This record gives sequence, C-alpha cells and structure tokens, in this order.
Amino acid sequence: MSQIPQCRGLSKEQEKESNVMTKLLGVIAIAAVAFAVAPAQAAKHAMGGCSSANLEHTETAIEAMPDGDSKNVAQKEIAAAQDSLLNGKMGACGMHLNKAIHATTGK
Repeated sequence: MSQIPQCRGLSKEQEKESNVMTKLLGVIAIAAVAFAVAPAQAAKHAMGGCSSANLEHTETAIEAMPDGDSKNVAQKEIAAAQDSLLNGKMGACGMHLNKAIHATTGK
C-alpha cells in the first residue's frame, strides 16, 4: 500500500514564496510613505521653504525684472506657487517657487 503524504499547512516552497511576498509588501509600503513625504520635505528645505516671506522676496525680484519671456514665466510660476500655498500643497508650492526663482536669475 502506498503512502500519500498528508498536507500539513504550506510546503516549504510555499512558505518561502509567502515570506518573499511579505517582505516585498513591506518594502512597497515603506517606499509609498517615502514618496508621500518627500515633496513636502523638499519644499520645506529648498530655499528656506515655501513661505509668504519667500514668495514676497521672489515677487520683488520679479517686479525688478525687465519685461520679456523670463518675467512672464516667473509671474506664472509665482502665481501657481501662491495658489499651491493657499491650498496646502507644499510640494507643488516649492516646485513653482523654485522655477520662479530660476526664471529671475536667468538660469
């Protein structure tokens, strides 16, 4: 009479696959948190952060610029930065403020 192995939970191969999947899900969760926090942290640290004072300073620099394409780009970016700040989107605010600053310096 042949013996049939009894199924006692998962096989070793299935246990390894389950362990790998658990670790993979953990890595994905950590990456998701990092990507969610990174834009806000970048906005906070880049050029002193996205604040009313930094927006005012940049607006003053834009007003002093000669009329032209760079000034138009800077004005659009500062408007977008202000809108983002008012809506609490600090990552987007920092990005637009940075673009406005680069437009004022001619970079």
